[in-house]
Amino acid sequence: MDQPPDRSKRPWKFSTIVYSSSILFLLLSIFLLGFTNTDLYKVQSLRFTFTVNRFYSYLQFLLGFHDGTPKSKSETLNPASSTPHCVLWMAPFLSSGGYSSEAWSYVLSLRNHLTNPRFRITIEHHGDLESVEFWNGLAKETKEVAIEMYREQCRPNETIVVCHSEPGAWYPPLFETLPCPPTGYEDFLSVIGRTMFETDRVNPEHVKRCNQMDHVWVPTDFHVSSFVQSGVDSSKVVKIVQPVDVGFFDPSKYKPLDLMAVGDLVLGSGMKNGFVFLSVFKWEQRKGWDVLLKAYLSEFSGEDNVALFLLTNAYHSDSDFGNKILYFVEEMNIEEPRNGYPFVYVIDKHIAQVDLPRLYKAADAFVLPTRGEGWGRPIVEAMAMSLPVITTNWSGPTEYLTERNGYPLVVEEMSEVKEGPFEGHQWAEPSVDKLRVLMRRVMSNPDEAKVKGKRGRDDMVKNFAPEVVAKVVADQIARIFDEKIRT
Repeated sequence: MDQPPDRSKRPWKFSTIVYSSSILFLLLSIFLLGFTNTDLYKVQSLRFTFTVNRFYSYLQFLLGFHDGTPKSKSETLNPASSTPHCVLWMAPFLSSGGYSSEAWSYVLSLRNHLTNPRFRITIEHHGDLESVEFWNGLAKETKEVAIEMYREQCRPNETIVVCHSEPGAWYPPLFETLPCPPTGYEDFLSVIGRTMFETDRVNPEHVKRCNQMDHVWVPTDFHVSSFVQSGVDSSKVVKIVQPVDVGFFDPSKYKPLDLMAVGDLVLGSGMKNGFVFLSVFKWEQRKGWDVLLKAYLSEFSGEDNVALFLLTNAYHSDSDFGNKILYFVEEMNIEEPRNGYPFVYVIDKHIAQVDLPRLYKAADAFVLPTRGEGWGRPIVEAMAMSLPVITTNWSGPTEYLTERNGYPLVVEEMSEVKEGPFEGHQWAEPSVDKLRVLMRRVMSNPDEAKVKGKRGRDDMVKNFAPEVVAKVVADQIARIFDEKIRT
């Protein structure tokens, strides 16, 4: 067995210097800003909370001032600290979005559902901007666990790193972010890339970055196929499904959120006790908001007493969603029915994570005619809340959505992505006409819809509950440790 290099004598890398410089800048910023109440101060304080301890730990190791011995049980809050083996999970923990919610679901599942784990978990923010609003919306218990995990100290040569983000953020990053792995690939026991794509292929640059990893974890069979066909080494690609917290997303625990108190009316004149469709997405073409509006406004009118609530946020655009919808209606020449438009509400306010189950509880059905999903967090959350779900039968949702537990939406054709980083790729064009039929069917057949909704939750509990996925992930990590120890 080859002896590991003496890292205490290894010169610093450029990334370490950049990292240390950023820490000094943050400390200076906090000092100069004083105890003001500005958003900038809050963000800098948040960064400081999740940075200074990690920097100190790596600094000690790289300069040889610290032997890397884990703390004793009396010195740490993590009961697994008796083992030297460690997993450093790097992801956008301090921001909202799909990678963030997925990463939280993994680390919390591992933390809460492993008995006598063979490794400790430490976390690091990476891959996206920090959001104080998102952090404040997390449950108090989640924040406490996050800080405990963050404070774990690990020796790099006994650590597996999980880079949980899009490959452009991996070492060396293509944009400003903490690199993953932080000091390059050779310092750690093994490095795993966790990623996904919403189109039919992977960019050549991302294929190259995937092949630098020891392992590449993807969420579905769809991704295993598309990654390998794009050129990623098939021996590296492993399917690891996402967990959904079925204990948190449990309809029996919540009362509905008052949707009209948080939503802004865009079309219609106000709704009373009607059928509610809910959609949750970023405002981008991929999410198929245009398909949804075409189908909904063509199928329903004011006499149906139905409402569509859109929880959305900006994605490389402004946030004037009401006027965007009105402009779209005019541009598409969607005429107002004799009895008026059906109701459309926009929710562009931040809904705290702790309130998301109440949001789903307030709806009668969930609908998302997406053109492509890596997984579809809102879809599985809605299914866990026993909502009947209508979504496109392509990409991520094919891993869990069936005719038995939901309403798969037919893909009419494949179309070419016209702009952005995936220009030239292909994604799905869901059928507007079939979406009209399914939305009417869900509204008109509530008994059938409830049966499908219940089956959806049952499938989430059986196949994607945190304790189920935690075992899958832990087995994969244990296998890697075993392989490295034997070599």
